[in-house]
Amino acid sequence: MSTASIGRAQRPACLAHVGALPAQAGIGLKPQHVAELLAERPSLGFVEVHAENYLVAGGPLHQQLQAVAEHYPLSIHGVGLSIGGEQPLDSEHLRRIAGLVERYQPASFSEHLAWSSHGPYFFNDLLPLAYSQAALERVCRHIEQVQEALGRHILLENPATYVQYRDGDYPEAVFIREVIERSGCGLLLDVNNVYVSCVNHRWSIADYLADLPLAATQEIHLAGFSEEREPDGGRLLIDNHGAAVADDVWQLYQQVLTHTGPIATLIEWDNNVPTLQRLVTEAQCAEAYLKQPTQAIRV
Repeated sequence: MSTASIGRAQRPACLAHVGALPAQAGIGLKPQHVAELLAERPSLGFVEVHAENYLVAGGPLHQQLQAVAEHYPLSIHGVGLSIGGEQPLDSEHLRRIAGLVERYQPASFSEHLAWSSHGPYFFNDLLPLAYSQAALERVCRHIEQVQEALGRHILLENPATYVQYRDGDYPEAVFIREVIERSGCGLLLDVNNVYVSCVNHRWSIADYLADLPLAATQEIHLAGFSEEREPDGGRLLIDNHGAAVADDVWQLYQQVLTHTGPIATLIEWDNNVPTLQRLVTEAQCAEAYLKQPTQAIRV
């Protein structure tokens, strides 16, 4: 189905294009690293936090984040808006997210193409959706609602998936392109998720990238995965954010940069969290690719 065949929603004219993150490497902020980060001030382009960890009025986490934000650009990454869900967005949750964004004025706010709630139940996971025409209209409507509440354009992250719905009108990457073109949001390109999903579903990585709106990329995520085996012996990759970035993902990142140019790049490491220095070293590797994408050497 062509892009022109889908009617475009009316976009609010008042949305702000907030200053972009610098085209450098950053890390996810972990509470156990804050004191060392503030003392050492390693060379990083930005830090990123999960919004839902800061939806309180005050306390030590906000004190830490305020101190860090004085020295590093800030990216806020949501994990609980359930933009892909069938139900209306949780208006109270969205109100609190909007308050957090207003408080810190981050360079970037992003969320996932996924759902995590149904009725009164919340699932501690990012679950896949069927890429249908109805889902396309619903996701665009939800993104427009979020963007209006925040007064800014957001970034949408491509998912890591392990199952597919039988009923669907679009391949995943085409669905993402349609959402971004309709809603005006940007793309948070998770390169690890591209690799994980394409391996799991036996998709062509080249075709997947060709279908994505790479020109809309405003941030990149890199992370580690774990690996299991399917009953037929095939590879099953799990996006667990618990290890260093794999060599194949570094190679894919290098390929992506030839299309996008230098883009703010986050090292995600949320489980089995290493030392701050290990995270910084991984960010330095990404920084090398950003500076010389065709000649970078792992550090």
